[in-house]
Amino acid sequence: MPQPRKRSRSLRKIFVKTPGGRTTVHYKYRKPKAARCGKCGAVLKGVAREMPYKMKKLGKSKKRSTRPYGGVLCSRCMKELFVEKARNI
Repeated sequence: MPQPRKRSRSLRKIFVKTPGGRTTVHYKYRKPKAARCGKCGAVLKGVAREMPYKMKKLGKSKKRSTRPYGGVLCSRCMKELFVEKARNI
C-alpha cells in the first residue's frame, strides 16, 4: 500500500523496471497544461510545457518565442493585431 501522500490522483504512476527484474512504482507530478493564446485560446507553439521549477532553469528562448507578443499571442492573432494597428495609423 502506498503512503497516504502518494495516493493522490494528482500524481502520475510510472512503472519502472529495476535491474533486479522487479517492477516498482514511481510517483511524479503531472505536467501542466500547454500555454494558450490570450485572444483566441489556441495552443502556443514554441512555449515549453514544464513545471515552474523546471521553467526557471530554461533559457528565455525556450520559454517563449522571440517575436513580438511571444508567449502571449499566437502568430495568427499577432498578425491580425499588426494589420489592425497599421490601418489605424
